[in-house]
Amino acid sequence: MASKKKDPHLAASKNKEGLAHYANWAVDEAVAAFEQAIRADPDNPEYHLNLARAFARSSDYHQAMSALGNYLRTETDEKIAERFERMFSSALDEVETVLIETLRKHETPVQQIGKAIQMWLEYRITIGRTQLRILKPELWAAALTHAVGKVNFTQRKLADVAAMYKVPERSLREKYQELVSTLDVMPADYRYFVGEQNPLDKLVEAARVLEELDRRFQED
Repeated sequence: MASKKKDPHLAASKNKEGLAHYANWAVDEAVAAFEQAIRADPDNPEYHLNLARAFARSSDYHQAMSALGNYLRTETDEKIAERFERMFSSALDEVETVLIETLRKHETPVQQIGKAIQMWLEYRITIGRTQLRILKPELWAAALTHAVGKVNFTQRKLADVAAMYKVPERSLREKYQELVSTLDVMPADYRYFVGEQNPLDKLVEAARVLEELDRRFQED
C-alpha cells in the first residue's frame, strides 16, 4: 500500500493555525491543527515539537512526552535533541536536585515540590528550540520555588527565596519573570495550584451567573 503523499503547504498552513490557537489558549484546537500538520508532513520536527508544547500547556504529561518522542525521531540537530533526550532519563537533573534538597530542608509541602518539577518540565518543552543555559542551577530552582509559591499564595517573599538558595534577588526576579511570561502563569493557576479550594472557581461561577443574568435580561 502506497504511503500518503506529503503536503508541505497544507502542513505549514495548519501549523500556523495551531500556533494562533496556542497563543489564544485554545489548546484542543491547537492540538487538532498540529496533528493535521503532522499528517501532512510527518518528517518536519517543528510540528511534533509544537504538538508537545500544546500538550504541555494543558499539563498533559504523557501526551507531551509521546509527542516529544516523535519529535526526537525527526530532529536532525544533535545538540537540541540531546537537551530533550535528558527529559526521558529517570535521573534528576541539576536544577531538580537542588530544588528538592532545598525545599525539603525548608519543609515545603511535597505537593508544591511536585508542581515545581512539573513547571520545570513544561518550561523546557515550551521554549522549544531556544537555547537553555543553566550556569547556576540554584537560580532556576529559586525561580521555580518563587513562581509556585506565588501561585499558591505562600508567605515567602522574593528575598526569602533568594536567601534560601543564596542567589541575587535581581537575578531571581529576572528568571521568575521569564518563567511567568513563557508559561503564562497566573495567580491560582490551575496547573500549579495545590489547595483544596481554588479562588478561580468563584470567578468562573460568577461569570456563568452573569452570563445567565444577561441572557435573561436580553429576553423579550
